[in-house]
Amino acid sequence: MEWFINMTEQTAGTLWSCFLPLIISFAVAAVLGPVVIPWLAKLKFGQQILEIGPNWHKKKAGTPTMGGMIFIAGVIAAMTVRLIIKFDITLLMMLVISCGFGLIGFIDDYIKVVKKRNLGLTAKQKFALQAILAVIYIIVLKETGNLDTHIIVPFVSKTLVLPWWLYIVFTLFVVCGTVNAVNLTDGLDGLAASITCVVALFFGVCAVLAESSVALYFSMALLGGCLAFLIFNHYPAKVFMGDTGSLFLGGCISVLAVGLKMPLILIIAGFVYLFETLSVIMQVASFKLTGKRIFKMAPIHHHFEMCGWKERKIVAVFTAVTVILCVIALWSVTPCLGI
Repeated sequence: MEWFINMTEQTAGTLWSCFLPLIISFAVAAVLGPVVIPWLAKLKFGQQILEIGPNWHKKKAGTPTMGGMIFIAGVIAAMTVRLIIKFDITLLMMLVISCGFGLIGFIDDYIKVVKKRNLGLTAKQKFALQAILAVIYIIVLKETGNLDTHIIVPFVSKTLVLPWWLYIVFTLFVVCGTVNAVNLTDGLDGLAASITCVVALFFGVCAVLAESSVALYFSMALLGGCLAFLIFNHYPAKVFMGDTGSLFLGGCISVLAVGLKMPLILIIAGFVYLFETLSVIMQVASFKLTGKRIFKMAPIHHHFEMCGWKERKIVAVFTAVTVILCVIALWSVTPCLGI
């Protein structure tokens, strides 16, 4: 009887951590969308299309950008409710750091849209700000006893334990790399949000298996916000998330990966993000070394566009690939979680 009561309480707690943040985040973002989009349009916060992009993207010029604040507000609302009910320093830091990345994106968008400097912040400025946020996240959680240097290794039953100096360097690489990879993925209507929905759900399942209510709550809030945003961002998009949104999403995914000790697992689950970055690196390296391009255009989603694929098809295929990879990633963590 006692076992049944404990199981019932655990199930109720899990359901509460799943549906409450999902519903709050989705509802807030869905309600804000019709308010924020006309406001952005009125302020003339329209997307500028680079000349180096596909020619047919020019018709998207003027579409309101910086719409990431729609799902950011949803996530903040869900987290605020949870923190009021039960304060948790780890959850607070996950929210603060993710919002910090969103703020960097907002500054970048503001410079591009309002100041009319199309490249926004320089790469060095972005990296410096991102590195500072990553270090703050690690130090605060370490000093409060909420973080260690254990890392789950795919397909094996043991964790890798790193010395702190190496862990910090590795985590810096993971966080900054993930944030910028998600930023590069945000190039087609609904692409970044769709892929992030799948990855957020994956981390939610991992959080249940790892019995981490904090990571579960955060991942479900992220899922709810992205689902609501897709109402307005699916093809043809009524609003773009901008760097404000993509850097926030990258921050959310990276803090979840670090918090669940799964930065190596992110390589599998978030491989589409990774390959978007690799395609740019490969393209630049090939052109500098040989004068030839590997892809018709980078990041890789533009290559498929140049091959004649429609945006909807690319988004559907990339999302389906992410689903398959997340299933493989889930299988890879089961030995370490004792399942």
